[in-house]
Amino acid sequence: MKQLYTIISLLFLFTYPAWAQQHEIFNQRIRTLQVVGGTNWLSLPVSSLGGEPIHIDFDDMTHDYHRYSYKIEHCDANWNVSASLFESDYMRGFNGNQIIEDVEQSINTNHPYTHYHLAIPNADCQLTMSGNYRLTVYDDNAENEEEGKMFTACWMITEPQPLVKLKLEATSTTDIDIQKTHQQLKMELDHSQLRITHPNQLNIVVLQNGRWDNAVINPKPDYLSAGKMSWQHVRALIFDAGNEYRKFEFLDTDHPTMGIDAIDWDGSDYQVKVMTDSPRPNYVYDEAAKGSFYIRNSDNVENNNTCEYAQIHFTLKAPKQPGDVYLNADWTYGRFLPEYRMEYDEMTKTYHARLFMKQGYYSYQYLMKMEDGSIRLLPSEGNFYQTQNKYNVLVYYRAQSDRTDRLVGYGELK
Repeated sequence: MKQLYTIISLLFLFTYPAWAQQHEIFNQRIRTLQVVGGTNWLSLPVSSLGGEPIHIDFDDMTHDYHRYSYKIEHCDANWNVSASLFESDYMRGFNGNQIIEDVEQSINTNHPYTHYHLAIPNADCQLTMSGNYRLTVYDDNAENEEEGKMFTACWMITEPQPLVKLKLEATSTTDIDIQKTHQQLKMELDHSQLRITHPNQLNIVVLQNGRWDNAVINPKPDYLSAGKMSWQHVRALIFDAGNEYRKFEFLDTDHPTMGIDAIDWDGSDYQVKVMTDSPRPNYVYDEAAKGSFYIRNSDNVENNNTCEYAQIHFTLKAPKQPGDVYLNADWTYGRFLPEYRMEYDEMTKTYHARLFMKQGYYSYQYLMKMEDGSIRLLPSEGNFYQTQNKYNVLVYYRAQSDRTDRLVGYGELK
């Protein structure tokens, strides 16, 4: 028993510098990349071996057909490629030269585009190992591989049956304050089916609303017993509660829908103004989608290739902040890029951003990036214990005979 306690204690002293499950777009032709497990667009892109497929959708902003091929790589818990694996260790079928064949050109849209869809598994490839996966899409017509690299998409695959049991609870009675501005996650993990003899064998990731910028990696448990761990009063699992995500729906080019103030046509683009976001001094319940998005228009028919693209204008009324203010959501892919950074207007005391986006439902929040790289909430957005946050827990395990990490447990608390 003493040896078990020593191993588990050492486990949670390790740090991992590069945790990130983030899609990345390399070519500006690519828009509206979305990765969904089954039909669950409101959650992380997670499925199980033999379960529902992972769906990958994106648009190429031309009507030209491009021969897009894809390559799938298995990654360890730290999202590094599992270099010691052969492809045959984690998949059956072909990899690297298979073509995305589900292609549709847009119909009667102001900006022509071509929609591509890929499902994994498919007739050409089937995954056989749980864990993290990264898919890279290439344009085969490019002169070289680097020039043809279009984007990467990431998802997670769990074991067919969980090898651990997770119990999650979020409370506003925290070790910092009581029903004020924080939430504390409590967890119980039963890992009695696993044989743990080395500190690197188990890795635990905790996410709030699918965000990787404030992910908690390997929080140290405060209670241990044979085959079980418990986190009841762990400071690392106390999160700012924040506020509900904001949202809007751009469904029609003729009249505004939810959250839209005005729609204008300037001769080349639809200019869509989202209602100005004002400071929120009080909590008001709003069932937003925690950063998720769903592509559709008012007809809700053939959404993939009939939805319009438009210039979407965001305005935030707030005093100038000490850091850079960014839009943040699943559709920004967790990245703090210049295109998502808002500019401040001293005259109107407002922040502004303009993005080229497809019709649909979008939820989002504002975050602030400080000079030291840290990410913070905006004070003007409010911070309330009642906020309906979502928490996800990923449990990775590497047996002594394994050459990479498997995803043996997954939990979600809404």
